[in-house]
Amino acid sequence: MEKNSNIEMITGDPKNAINKLALPIIASMLLIMANNIIDSIWVAGLGAEPLAALGYVTPLFMILIGIGNGIGAGGNSLISRYIGAENHKSANNAAIHNFILGVIISIAVSAILLGLLKPLLIVMGAEAVLSYAMEYGIVIFSFSFAMLLPPIFGGAFRAEGDVKRATLPLAITAITNMCIDPIFIYTLNLGVAGAAWATVIAHIFSVGVMLYWMFIKKDTYLKYNRENFKNDFGMYKDILVVGIPASLEQLILSALTIVVNLMLTLVSGPVAVAVYTAGWRIVNIGMLPAIGVGTAAISVAGVAYGSRKYENLRVTARYAVKVALIASIVVCILLYVFANQIAVIFSYSQSSAHLAPLIASFMQIMCLFILYVPFGASAGNVFQGVGKGTISFILTAFREFVLVLIFAYVLGFTFHMGEFGIYCGMLLGGGIGSLICYACIELYIKKLIRGKENGSWR
Repeated sequence: MEKNSNIEMITGDPKNAINKLALPIIASMLLIMANNIIDSIWVAGLGAEPLAALGYVTPLFMILIGIGNGIGAGGNSLISRYIGAENHKSANNAAIHNFILGVIISIAVSAILLGLLKPLLIVMGAEAVLSYAMEYGIVIFSFSFAMLLPPIFGGAFRAEGDVKRATLPLAITAITNMCIDPIFIYTLNLGVAGAAWATVIAHIFSVGVMLYWMFIKKDTYLKYNRENFKNDFGMYKDILVVGIPASLEQLILSALTIVVNLMLTLVSGPVAVAVYTAGWRIVNIGMLPAIGVGTAAISVAGVAYGSRKYENLRVTARYAVKVALIASIVVCILLYVFANQIAVIFSYSQSSAHLAPLIASFMQIMCLFILYVPFGASAGNVFQGVGKGTISFILTAFREFVLVLIFAYVLGFTFHMGEFGIYCGMLLGGGIGSLICYACIELYIKKLIRGKENGSWR
């Protein structure tokens, strides 16, 4: 099949490909975060306890999103490598395997999270707001497929350079959620559960749009039909080799949030958790430019690796860091300057007004975390793009679950610095870990280039 404009773009100049892929990806990630932010804003009107309940469920919700993103990254990596090698038949087959795997995993994850929801919330320290947390969580995890499938399908769209199709359904989700959230929470008087129902319904619309493109309109570069499918357990394995470590990376990040919530509960109680929940979501939005550029690098790196153009791989890694760092510096400055105004969004009701100065102070400290993300995100995603998901996972686990937690515990508890110490520890551990990650990808690419020069290409 002839190449379309998207394929020509993704197989061409790495810098141009990253520039064209990154903005729509950042927009899609912003829309994903918007769904969480929208829920938090409306639920904040119910008081500090319901908002804290969302904070306890959020790590589990992000595990769900992380699994979808992880499997999507696995599919993206495999399909991109086939496209780079100009093997369109295998690229089609890989896309179908990605679809099948997404459906199977959706069913399994829903059953597991529903079964473990209550004990997990108790372990996380949510006893004080357990009823609110259960109301929200049961609805969300009963419809896990609606949250899982869009990022999995989106991984295939990004692999063929069609980021518009990966982004538009998420825009539909965010707009729908924004419109119906107050109706379900306040008009129908469903409270926290109403926020969950609005989120689920909005995501179902997103799934429907993607299925329409793939199976009814059928105008995508990758074709989803029986003629292009040949069951190959090796393809499932190849997707999971990247997908499982990538999903586990989000599990690590969610586990980090759980442990930080527990630490904050011990030093200050639910109020500190509410502040961290609101403030960290804003900081996460600030990370999106770096994460979006890194995600674009998955497709570009996969194509470069599949075509054995290792110099392009180096260009991809370095350019991704450069662009992401510039954007991150701008975002960091904006968050610091406008922290007080942003904090009002989560403290507009009388019952949550006292959180405003605490949230603002949190953001002015933790906005510095954004500056480290370009190095770790770009390195990890390039590793995923070349099919080395395990390396990416090991580096992320070491950074987040070893360095960050150790420094947070030492400064927060050993040195009795409380909340401030926990936040400073997160900054210190994250910075050191991110720089180590980037050093590793530089060494790996250098090894590839030397191997190609010596006649051993991989």
